[in-house]
Amino acid sequence: MARPGEPSNLFFLEISCYSNGVFFAREVEKVACVIPARLESARLKRKLLLPLEGKPLILHTLEKAQIAFSNVIVATDSIEILQVVESAGGKAVMTSHHHNSGSDRVAEVAETLPENSIVVNLQADEPLIEPSVLKRAVDEIMKNSKIEIVTTCEKIDNPADVMNPNVVKVVSDEEGFAIYFSRSPIPFPREAVRKYGSLEKALSEEPQLLLFFHKHTGLYVYRRESLLRFSRLRQSKLEKLEGLEQLRALENSIPIKVIETEQKSIGVDTLEDFQKVQQILREKRV
Repeated sequence: MARPGEPSNLFFLEISCYSNGVFFAREVEKVACVIPARLESARLKRKLLLPLEGKPLILHTLEKAQIAFSNVIVATDSIEILQVVESAGGKAVMTSHHHNSGSDRVAEVAETLPENSIVVNLQADEPLIEPSVLKRAVDEIMKNSKIEIVTTCEKIDNPADVMNPNVVKVVSDEEGFAIYFSRSPIPFPREAVRKYGSLEKALSEEPQLLLFFHKHTGLYVYRRESLLRFSRLRQSKLEKLEGLEQLRALENSIPIKVIETEQKSIGVDTLEDFQKVQQILREKRV
């Protein structure tokens, strides 16, 4: 049940199961999933409205979020996207055209949410995201009050992804907190590169090196107050240099907990990404 004065749609019941078969319901409070959806994109024009297996890409992402959460809001700068979402029965709000990042756009919506809310920032171009991944990320922040931001990563199993600047890499410490995010190959296996002459050759000759590389995926979970504090910070030097907003948090000593997921997702940044997702969805439909 919602507490007096709080909107009931900010709550959902998660059903869990003990090993002995006894079920219980756990109330997860004040969780809102906000999907920042800017119409213009540099590498693939108007990608969120591109038709993907019969409907715009943005609706695939929206539907995955709606499986995990009862309160899902698309935050957009586009009347077209707003109309597409609302026509499909979803909730959308217009936000400023002047935000520098998706998290800044999400923060505008977070201002309207109750204090101590948990805010899920799901990138709009993640149509293959698994609802179980979304819920796991929320669970991670719920179980430790000291965690301010949670994000996700996947193992990289394709050497080409290590070299691809569109695939963001992350390295973490022993407790799972991010040390750095980069478009460059990190960590750099120096001795193997010395031995074989190049990183590409080293990865080819020693495939086990891939175990050190992790792809950062487009999902963040924030405590509302941490998100608002983050959004009020100036863009940092490394953030501008790499084009990665999460570096703003690290440069201002805001820790980011990184959890590794087994489920694979593809953020649609390029035409090649779009075609991959299209093929995967077609195979699932068949």
